Amino acid sequence: MCNAAEPPVSKEGLTMSSTTDKIKGVANEAIGNIKQGIGNATDNDKLKAEGKAQELKGETQKTVGDAKDGIKNAADTVKSKI
Repeated sequence: MCNAAEPPVSKEGLTMSSTTDKIKGVANEAIGNIKQGIGNATDNDKLKAEGKAQELKGETQKTVGDAKDGIKNAADTVKSKI
């Protein structure tokens, strides 16, 4: 279990920064949008669905990165007042 003093750990066992989450999120959104576009152009429902799922994964990753920034900023504010 992760406590407040320990940074989040990725499935590879390494800490993922908020920037890493945001970058991966943008990449997944872009790839998802491309897949959806190709799926629309080729009338491939499976590819459209995969693209939408990947786009949503990217949006979630970006949100996680933003949340990490917010938590860090709040912790820094608290530290500076102690």
